[in-house]
Amino acid sequence: MDTWIEVMAADAIEPDNAVGVVINGRDIAIYNDGGEFFATDNICTHAQAFLCDGFLENGEIECPLHQARFDIRTGKVMREPAIDDIETFPVKVEAGRVFVKIE
Repeated sequence: MDTWIEVMAADAIEPDNAVGVVINGRDIAIYNDGGEFFATDNICTHAQAFLCDGFLENGEIECPLHQARFDIRTGKVMREPAIDDIETFPVKVEAGRVFVKIE
């Protein structure tokens, strides 16, 4: 069953930055992309690095190890060396709090 999980205050994530959280045992990255919030798996499918430590720009997160890039809206690989997409999760902000919908 999918559930909305309260994660943090929206203002805890600076614009154009990401933070890593663990939800139900999964490493998740929460992104503030110019005031819009997104969530994906936090682990790069190429080298197992934390994506929240990467560079966020124009809706894409760059892995800090080998510069693979992923679209944070769709999870699609935008640049190799990664070839496998990452999972994305619905996000909502209510009353200044960020919620992620996850199993």
